Amino acid sequence: MRQRKVKNVEERLAEYADYIIEGTSLIKGKWKDSFGNDNKIFLELGCGKGQFIVAKAKANKEFNYIGAEGQQTVILRALEKASRELTINTRFMTGFINDVTDIFEEDELSGIFLNFSDPWPKDRHAKRRLTHKNFLEGYKKVSKAGSKLEIKTDNEELFEFTLRQIETMGLEIVELTRNLHLSECTSKNVTTEYEDKFKASGKKIQFVKVILK
Repeated sequence: MRQRKVKNVEERLAEYADYIIEGTSLIKGKWKDSFGNDNKIFLELGCGKGQFIVAKAKANKEFNYIGAEGQQTVILRALEKASRELTINTRFMTGFINDVTDIFEEDELSGIFLNFSDPWPKDRHAKRRLTHKNFLEGYKKVSKAGSKLEIKTDNEELFEFTLRQIETMGLEIVELTRNLHLSECTSKNVTTEYEDKFKASGKKIQFVKVILK
């Protein structure tokens, strides 16, 4: 979906400098320093306008949360939410992440969220899907023992692809549903903007949670 242009986006992003992490390769292995504590760190890849990650941060002040988003005009809305809600346990990265191991050290994360990632429907683009085994390998490397990967999608083809990749990797599935909001999974309680729209229209949300290592 094309995003509406925001005037002076660079200047507006600068207003939230306390929340933005620049030069992420330099902070690899030192993410705790950016939060000033030793609390567990969770990552949302593709945080969109921030509804999910800000809600997580508000509900779990004992944890730290990082949101990554490639589109500046979109992450600006996430920054506005975090600032408005005073979620000091959130940080944001602008830009697309090709390899999490470039940004995080081994065992640096305690969990990862993938919410409504780009399905990249063409077969030749399969390796770009964030649930491809190459990405899953990276998630494993940067995650502590017992860390979980949670995935939500409205795309059935992507979900089936994801399940095959999970099987290939030998990852343990601890929760799986093809209709999240009619299930008992507590992950339905914290939603994204897209998720609210899909739920209102009756569209099914597929969900899977796996143990990374």
